[in-house]
Amino acid sequence: MKAIVHSLEPVGRTGGRVYLRMLHDATSEHVEWHTVPDHKRTYRVRRWRKLRHLARLAPTVRALEGAAGTFVWDDLSLLLFTPEMRARTVFILHHYELLQHDSKPFEAMLWEKLFRVLPQCAAVVCVSPYWADFLQTRGVPDVRVIYNAFDMAEVERARRLDRATCRAEFDLHPNTLAVYAGKAVHWKGTEQVARALTGAHGIRLITSGSNTIGFGGAHYDVPREQYLRLLRACDVGVFAPRMKEGWSRCAAEALLLGMPCLIRPVAGLGDLADLTGQPALDIGRLQEQVRERAATPRTETKNAYDALARFDLTYFGGAWSDLLAQVA
Repeated sequence: MKAIVHSLEPVGRTGGRVYLRMLHDATSEHVEWHTVPDHKRTYRVRRWRKLRHLARLAPTVRALEGAAGTFVWDDLSLLLFTPEMRARTVFILHHYELLQHDSKPFEAMLWEKLFRVLPQCAAVVCVSPYWADFLQTRGVPDVRVIYNAFDMAEVERARRLDRATCRAEFDLHPNTLAVYAGKAVHWKGTEQVARALTGAHGIRLITSGSNTIGFGGAHYDVPREQYLRLLRACDVGVFAPRMKEGWSRCAAEALLLGMPCLIRPVAGLGDLADLTGQPALDIGRLQEQVRERAATPRTETKNAYDALARFDLTYFGGAWSDLLAQVA
């Protein structure tokens, strides 16, 4: 008989939604997932989005009070739970960033209240050591780290793709250095990287996925298979966020596909940089750094790959299955 676990719908394109979808898939053989709508992702206007989401979700949470099973939650709506519901909840904190608050000034107060009730949960999970330390300093004593994981069969298929063919698909001349900067979204540092690389001969900046900043350069919002071909075509990754991230999936996938990177070691990205041996970027000499990283020896890129390859679906499914069994 499968265990019943409730969560928000894993709908959306952020790293947190990818993580939740992977969790559903990795445990589907022995978990019956019941989901409720994540309303905040349906609002086009950001202002007050999370408060509207909480108000709309409140009746649904009240109806779940007597439901059988446990909860995996990663949302402020944990505040709507009763203490008894929290006692059978695994809470996931991906990251916490004031820059992303859409319901100021109330949102910060709600998060502080959430941090105070987290010790009532059966377990708390973060995706990198930085965020585990963050919560422990706020009085959450026992925090587990379950990293982002990767479908290594998919990674290996992408690594075997002919690089010249991939570069031709994206019109990359053999003498062009393709610099991948992740998503063109707010607070990721894309604009700063673009300015630093302006006028650099033979360097082309590339972004993918969402484009909330109106980036006018080479941007590709493409299906997953084409995205992996794009990564295979690029030479160097540059990740320069202003915001505190969890453990950047874009950066990790770039490294898995053999791309040496420059990483601003902010929050969880600092953990990723340390784990894979990637140097910090210096925006003042970024053009020079990009050319240096393009000449990175294969042994170094192989070391970065080896550091990440152990976070495969077997690792992820096993870690989460064990935890959910303990909570149940």
